[in-house]
Amino acid sequence: MRISPFFLQLRSAYQSEMDDLTFDSEGRDVLRQRLTERRQELGFLLQMIELSPEMVAVIFHQGFRFRLPAVMDHLLTHESDEFPDWDTLADAAQMTPWAQDLTQIILKEPMGAWFLTVAAGLEYMYGKPDAVPATRNDTDADDSADDDEGDEPLDEFDAEEERDARAREEAGADWMVEQGFDRKDR
Repeated sequence: MRISPFFLQLRSAYQSEMDDLTFDSEGRDVLRQRLTERRQELGFLLQMIELSPEMVAVIFHQGFRFRLPAVMDHLLTHESDEFPDWDTLADAAQMTPWAQDLTQIILKEPMGAWFLTVAAGLEYMYGKPDAVPATRNDTDADDSADDDEGDEPLDEFDAEEERDARAREEAGADWMVEQGFDRKDR
C-alpha cells in the first residue's frame, strides 16, 4: 500500500503525541486522563487544526469505528489538498457516540471537514501499524540490507511536499512554544 508523504509525515508526529500522552514522568499510564483533559480544551485546540492537526487529532483516539478498510487505505494515498468530502467517508469511518459531539463542534470550523479526514486517517494508521511502510529516512539496523528499493531520490514534487510538511511541523512547534509549551525533542 502506498501512503502519501502527507500522511507519512503526520504519522510519526501523531505517534509521538500519543506516546507523550500515554505515560507520566513516573511511568504510570495516564492516557485516559490526559485525553479527557485534551478534549475539554477543544476551544483552544481549534486554532491548531490546520497547523498541527496531529496534536488535535488525538482527541478522537478510539472515537472511530473503521468499517471499510479499503476506503481508508485509499484515503491514505491522498495528499492534503486531494481529500474526498468528509461526508463520503461516513460509512468507512463511523464515529462513536461520544465523538459525534466533538465532530459537530469541529464541523463548524472552516477547515473542520478537512481536519476530520486527517484525524480519521491518523487514527486508522495508529491502529494498523503493520500497514505503514518504512520511510526513506529510517535508520534502522536493516539499512545494511542490499535492497535498494525506496532509496530513489525524491522527485521535485515530492521534495516540495516534504519541505512543506517540515515547515508546517516547525511552525506548529514554534506556535506551541509561544503558547508556553516545551519544544518536543525529536
